Amino acid sequence: MKKVLVLLLLLALCLPVTGMAAGKKDPLAAWQPKFDPSGAKYTYILSNISHPVIEGVAVGYRIRDMVWEKTNGQIYVDYRPLRQLGGEKDVYTKLKLGAVQGMLSSSVFAANAADRLGIVNLPYVVDTFDKLDTFRNDPEVWEPFANAAVSRGVLAIDITGYGPYGWATTEPIRKLADAKNVKFRIAEAPVNADIYKAWGLQFTVMPWGDVPQALQTGVITGLDHTAIVCNITKKFTIAKNFTELNYAQGLFVHLINKRWLNKLPADLRATFLAVIAEESAATREATRKQYGVQVAKAKEAGVQFYQLSDGEIGELKKLAEPVLKKWGERIGPDYLAKVRAKLGS
Repeated sequence: MKKVLVLLLLLALCLPVTGMAAGKKDPLAAWQPKFDPSGAKYTYILSNISHPVIEGVAVGYRIRDMVWEKTNGQIYVDYRPLRQLGGEKDVYTKLKLGAVQGMLSSSVFAANAADRLGIVNLPYVVDTFDKLDTFRNDPEVWEPFANAAVSRGVLAIDITGYGPYGWATTEPIRKLADAKNVKFRIAEAPVNADIYKAWGLQFTVMPWGDVPQALQTGVITGLDHTAIVCNITKKFTIAKNFTELNYAQGLFVHLINKRWLNKLPADLRATFLAVIAEESAATREATRKQYGVQVAKAKEAGVQFYQLSDGEIGELKKLAEPVLKKWGERIGPDYLAKVRAKLGS
């Protein structure tokens, strides 16, 4: 009798958990592969922290499917977005060891792999879609970037994004003086802190997961991010104003373990890299379109968009010059000068 009672108790405890698990919707169900990857000779585990509803994140699935097709099922790209493998710091450690072979790293984090990778975070350098394409397609400026972390066994093989940065705020910023009253959340990166100090603005460094409550409670009244992300993640439901600052592009840098890449047979390696280049280029174009779509949707929902005057943008650039000089010493002043000249920044 005691055994029966224990069994019933265990069953009662397990049923609600099973019911919740069964009822929970898989957020990645729509992206499951339409092939059986079990016969692949090589597996490439690729990580990202964001949701594939963003084009710059969804590229991982497009790479997965095209690599499978082009290599006749010899390479399986096991793509893990939505922080499935942990935060970027943990994943990068695994990447260097080879336990994870690739990551679509946020450009903010990528500078941890090598100072030179931080060039894309600097204000008004790689700040437009056109400049991003020029940066990626010009070997003179791309190759030093791609090889910046080679001493750590890591290569940057391509780049995608999530649109230009601006200010989502609870009160409108029509002119630069308005920004002085805003409490901005910025990303957890030293260069961002230096930028906001140079601009003389209030800011707090805050993990992304803390942003919704901070906005709701007024701990922050502004958000340094892109219109694509702010609209998709519903930040515009509280911060109903967006100033199109366009000082940098939000990017994902495709980092790869060099040792794993070099172990691939030459023909497969060439195919693998060609697919990533093609899909990344197509995704950069798709991101341009997604930006237009998300801005239009936000405007339809009542979000007000603003732009600072040319004179005020010029003032922000002037104030940021000491930041460029400071970080140029770490990135390489000659390299930074070359990039700025090539891009007209």
